[in-house]
Amino acid sequence: MNEGKLQKLVIRCFKDEKFETELKDLKYTALLNPEKYSQSFKTEYKKEEGAGSSAAAPKFTRSLPSDLDLEFLFDRTGVLIHYGDDPEGSSDDKVYKDQGQGIIKDLEDFQKAVFDYNGDEHKPNYLIISWGALLFKGILTELAIEYKLFKPDGTPIRAIAKVKFISSIEAEKRAAKENNQSPDLTHYRVVEDGDTLPLMTHRIYGDSKYYLEVAKANNLMNFRSLKAGQEIFFPPIKKQS
Repeated sequence: MNEGKLQKLVIRCFKDEKFETELKDLKYTALLNPEKYSQSFKTEYKKEEGAGSSAAAPKFTRSLPSDLDLEFLFDRTGVLIHYGDDPEGSSDDKVYKDQGQGIIKDLEDFQKAVFDYNGDEHKPNYLIISWGALLFKGILTELAIEYKLFKPDGTPIRAIAKVKFISSIEAEKRAAKENNQSPDLTHYRVVEDGDTLPLMTHRIYGDSKYYLEVAKANNLMNFRSLKAGQEIFFPPIKKQS
């Protein structure tokens, strides 16, 4: 990072969760940097009661995806100034004035990057958000736009966009992070096409013979007919000799 040099928040768009295929024509650079942002991190615990005890001891199960909250200001009133590389002012200074359509085009460009569906994937793009020390990979979960000022004909010239993102980690890295070969930890897995309960049980515990215990833990009446997208809970077990 160069001290004293203005750095703009940038959102890069990708088609895939591995962030390999970038949609360069959708790259978005913030007109004005946000005044603040917030990140939240969550873990999930399951309460398990010990034998002969009425107290429930929380047991860690997994870390949940982190969240990022941002607010973007869109302004074409001519009041706000974007400075060039020199915060003290330079020939690159730019006053954001109305070009005839207020902030409509600014908002359209922003929504194309973070909200509109990817034509091939039929879902929003995967995003990399970078600004200073912030580097966040994820997808949009919520977008709310509050319009603040208008021209006499009703064209908006100032608005605040409040956005929420959730982090995204591709399946291989997520499995490695959760250490899916450890039988003494709690695991959650999403059923994919071709998966069977014995096969999934073997992946977790190294032995398929525990599939009946897993079926019982998930209240599965017919474990032979798993559905793609279904989440299966794999409890800690004591391996049988």
